[in-house]
Parts: sequence; structure tokens; C-alpha cells
Amino acid sequence: MMLLWLQFSFKDAVDIFLVAVSLYYIYHVLKSSGSKTLFMGIITFFLIWVLVSKILQMQLMGSILDMFISVGAISLVIIFQEEIRRFLFTLGSTKRWSFLWSLFHNDATEESEEQSRIVASIVLACLNMSRKKTGALIVIQESMDLAGYIHTGEMFNSEVNARLIENIFFKNSPLHDGAMIISDGMIRAAGCILPVATGRDLNKDLGLRHRSALGLAQETDAKVIIVSEERGKVSFAQNGVLHVDISLEELRQALEKTSLIGIE
Repeated sequence: MMLLWLQFSFKDAVDIFLVAVSLYYIYHVLKSSGSKTLFMGIITFFLIWVLVSKILQMQLMGSILDMFISVGAISLVIIFQEEIRRFLFTLGSTKRWSFLWSLFHNDATEESEEQSRIVASIVLACLNMSRKKTGALIVIQESMDLAGYIHTGEMFNSEVNARLIENIFFKNSPLHDGAMIISDGMIRAAGCILPVATGRDLNKDLGLRHRSALGLAQETDAKVIIVSEERGKVSFAQNGVLHVDISLEELRQALEKTSLIGIE
């Protein structure tokens, strides 16, 4: 009997833990996409439904709320279709399981050296462009596929190096106004068009590059580097948050946490 009770207790504890982790992850995703208030409203409505229908057992009000709950799943899919798409992309990402891949391969040292080379190239390019006040917008793909944005620009298949990045964003270059997209350690495209963030709470001093970077960071899990043409400052957008005027050391640390090398 004691063993059975311990079994149920362990299963209940795991169940509660998984629910808590799921809710936290959903909250984190919706917070980064600007839907945090909507998520809290749904949770509040659910708690009211439990109180009215299950605890107080108010029949009339409970039946009305039951009708809303019965169609709630379909409504949530419609409302949060972008967030659900992002979640599924993240779940199926090979980068999420890269630690398993590394257990069966011995090329971790080579990948680490290549990662360091790419980070150094990006940071060096940002340093030079910052000094010259050359505007730049560099996107680094994470788990979500950015093919739709890549095809809006000129296609590349080049290794990442500082001189090429600087030439692409040179003021007289035809591609300098768009975004560069880096995926699996390669420059895939330049001159790409990104979604522009909108909202009343946005700083009105933000330029188009910063708004585009934030817009992509809200819709995907990509990381975006911005070099301001007016002030020469470097900013960084990820998970729906814009970090303005960061140092090059902070940029380097952020890039080192990014998986720049793809799994083949």
C-alpha cells in the first residue's frame, strides 16, 4: 500500500512539474511575442470558470462559461497560430538536440574553432562599421527556418568573414539597406526585408533598422545585430527584446551562446 501511495505521489509530482514547466514556457513565448497580457487574461478566465462551475456550481453562469470553454481550443489555435508555429519549429529543431549529436561525433573541437572564427568575424565587422558609422542589420538564424525572409533578398552561399560583411553594408552598396541572414555558419542572403515591429509602447526614437530587428525577434527565435548609422552604436535583439547600445564584449558573449554551426 505504501509503495502504491509513493508511486501515485511521484506521478502526481511529475505531472505538476510538467504542467508548471509548460505554463512557464508558454508564458515566456507569449511574453516575447507581446501576447503576455492576452495569456494572463486566458488564465484568469479559466480560473473564473473553475470557481463558478466546479467549486460554486452556479448552473446558469456555469453553463454560459462552459460554452466558451467548449470552443476555446479552436479559438486558441486561431489566436495563437504564430506562437504555436514557433513552438513546433523550436521543438523539432536539430539544434535543440545538438548535445545528443555531439555524443556520437568527435569533431567538437573543429566546430568550436569554427564557431569562434565566425563570432570574431562578426564582432570585428561590427567594430569597424561602428567606427565608420555604417548602418548594418545582421540576422542569425536559430531553430526557426527563415527561408521566407531569405528569398526576399539576394541569395549568397559564402563563408562569414569581416571584410565581406563590411562590403555588403558599405553605403554605396545596393544591398546595404536590407538585412543579411546568416544560417548554419554561412551568409545565405543580403538585402532581405524583415517585418517591422509596431506598438504604442515602442520608443519613437527607434529607426527602421531597430524596428525591423525587433519585429523579426518577436516573430521568430532569430538573433539580430543592429549597427546604427546615425550614432554608430551596436544593439542586439532576441526573444522579442531589444538591447540598445551594447558593448562589443556583450555582443561577443551573446554570439558565443548562439549555435552558429549547423548539424549536417
